[in-house]
Amino acid sequence: MPLGVDWTNATAPTIDEIDEIAEQAFAALPASFRRLCEGLVIQVEDFPDEATLEALGCDTEFDLLGLFRGRGLAQSDSMPMTGQVPNMVWLYRRPILDLWADQEESLGSIITHVLVHEIGHHFGLSDEDMLAIEHTVE
Repeated sequence: MPLGVDWTNATAPTIDEIDEIAEQAFAALPASFRRLCEGLVIQVEDFPDEATLEALGCDTEFDLLGLFRGRGLAQSDSMPMTGQVPNMVWLYRRPILDLWADQEESLGSIITHVLVHEIGHHFGLSDEDMLAIEHTVE
């Protein structure tokens, strides 16, 4: 029985390929959601650094799929702070690929989920709100 996809020469997506999927996923989110993070920078790394793992109490480098760092709506005011860095989401390629290998979801859906949840939790959205946002891009 044919598989439908020829995996014979397939390789795991690179950091650049995950970055491209993430940028497309972010662009497909509703404009009202994207405005929460105007100027958002998406950074893809293989794993979180040791300091991040320790600060978040992770047992292994596979425990964290993504991370938002920046200023949420509650911390924002009308005057930007000097030296303020942009809001950033880190996506961790290897933990995402590990999850993908264990799921029946597409890689794009998992990346969208991680993006929405990292941004949404930081801005105080409920799980129901985030699920509704994810459903707008399916």
